[in-house]
Amino acid sequence: MTAQQRAEPKRGDRLLGHRGRAIGRVDAVFVDYLLVRSGRLLPVDLYVPRDAVSADDQGRLRVEVDRRAAYEAWHRPLKRAPHE
Repeated sequence: MTAQQRAEPKRGDRLLGHRGRAIGRVDAVFVDYLLVRSGRLLPVDLYVPRDAVSADDQGRLRVEVDRRAAYEAWHRPLKRAPHE
């Protein structure tokens, strides 16, 4: 696989940030986004657009942001579905 290959996520996969630190686990896979559960004590749902996710050369799911930026960008449901 190449570093920017399109990811094929499945429930339970870990999502890693740009430095390889865990952001959360995929809880559900939808056509346009992934529902990622972040945090342990107080879980937060992240709505991560699929086009922001890639697979690294080992098949791990990655985004190009850190945990804080992921929360700021994706902690709320999308205002409208991208496919509408």
